[in-house]
Amino acid sequence: MAETHEEKFRRMTEEPVGKLIGKLAVPCIISMLVTSFYNMADTFFVGQLKSNSATGAVGVVFSMMAIIQAVGFFFGHGSGNYISRELGKKNYYEAEKMAATGFATAFAAGVLIMLIGEIFLEELAYLLGSTETILPYTMDYLRAILLGAPWITTSFVLNNQLRFQGNASYAMVGITFGSVLNILLDPVLIFAMDMGIAGAGYATVISQFVSFCILLYGMQKKGNVKLHIKNIKLKWFYFKNIFGGGFPSLARQGLASVATISLNHAAGPYGDAVIAAMGVVQRIAMFGASTMIGFGQGFQPFCGFNYGAGLYKRVKEGFYFCVKTSAAFLLLIAAAGFVFAPEIIAVFRDDPDVIRIGSLALRLQCVTFVTHSWIVLSNMMTQVIGRTVPATFLATARQGLFFIPTVLILSELFGVIGIQLAQPIADIGTLICAIPIQLKILKETESK
Repeated sequence: MAETHEEKFRRMTEEPVGKLIGKLAVPCIISMLVTSFYNMADTFFVGQLKSNSATGAVGVVFSMMAIIQAVGFFFGHGSGNYISRELGKKNYYEAEKMAATGFATAFAAGVLIMLIGEIFLEELAYLLGSTETILPYTMDYLRAILLGAPWITTSFVLNNQLRFQGNASYAMVGITFGSVLNILLDPVLIFAMDMGIAGAGYATVISQFVSFCILLYGMQKKGNVKLHIKNIKLKWFYFKNIFGGGFPSLARQGLASVATISLNHAAGPYGDAVIAAMGVVQRIAMFGASTMIGFGQGFQPFCGFNYGAGLYKRVKEGFYFCVKTSAAFLLLIAAAGFVFAPEIIAVFRDDPDVIRIGSLALRLQCVTFVTHSWIVLSNMMTQVIGRTVPATFLATARQGLFFIPTVLILSELFGVIGIQLAQPIADIGTLICAIPIQLKILKETESK
């Protein structure tokens, strides 16, 4: 039986911190793991085409996927943060207006991305870092992915709005079903229907549309904030709150795309094998971090409800619980990744050069993997409580302020090893900045 708003409020503000966050985090972790699986599915099945150029194209288009996801996260986190705080204040109608506004504007943005991308397809492919040899594969894959932009952006919005209400189980069902469908469709479209890399793109689009339909249905269930056309409010107040809560996500995901483009351009002079290897490592690293991110996503609605209700000590307790738990898990994941790096890379592309280059890059990233626990959770907390400036800085630091100049400079100075070292160096720099920023915010929050 679905919870009423009042029952949910009592659960979010009174249940023991560790137990509550654990229950909120489990469906988020499952969603993140499944999402990571299907993000890697395209890389795996395209890798069976026995072409470094095709595998490299998946890595190139990954940056466009990051842009589309960035727009979805912008509207999803922007509206979701506001929704969780308003639910904490028991302002249910305000939450409904924000939900409808965030959904509608995200869909419009997705349509705009699709139209512009399809019109300037070849130019976009080169901008993303495609080489001449990779270009035909990039265009086939990119053309398909762009068709799904409206459904991808709105799926991320619905997923996050459900999650910020404390109903991540509904989000989990939608994401999981779509992801499993993607994995099943990949071999059918790529090989059985002989569509090649374009089949991987269409598999992603179809699965995202199915996820969208399931998530939209989930929003209408009892106890969730409902979506109504009449509640769409094209007013500055709502856009301002979407911007405040969502800009850090837009900056983080947008810079992740720019970082991937920079990585592709830096790797391009050294051959398709380097582009392919670093693209594979990116997907593997994302999978390794997915459990921690899912755990942090369980913390976000907890943080929003309790911050909105004025329970600041409870917020701080939840933050430290999440940091300690996720750090322990990341150490285990990093150890496994370091030891079995060659075998992991070989699963996606059984090419000696790709395995050699990717194995070292993966091991170097494993050394600093544990830094994600403090960095990501600090970013999540500052964003949820409406601290836009520090949240945006933390969101942009790792992949933007540190990684982009580092990979461009080190690739020129040291070649391939410079490219492999760029991410761990960026992680260390970000952690050095994140520790004092978050400690200051925790102190300020506790004193309220």
